[in-house]
Amino acid sequence: MATPDNWRKSSYSGAGDGNSCVEIVNSPTHIAIRDSKTPARATLTFPAGAFAPFIEALKSPYSTVTDFARFRG
Repeated sequence: MATPDNWRKSSYSGAGDGNSCVEIVNSPTHIAIRDSKTPARATLTFPAGAFAPFIEALKSPYSTVTDFARFRG
């Protein structure tokens, strides 16, 4: 996925610059997220169908980083 120009700030990041600014961009096949404070650094890119299960796994009180392996496409 090429670096797109249409990043948008998450509505959960709060007003202004905030401390938890997450930006997201999507295409028909992929979704990418990044930290808006360091946009040139690492970006997480997911196949479109894997993003929602990844977010749901993070909401679980029993979620671990290794759970992510189940959702990779």
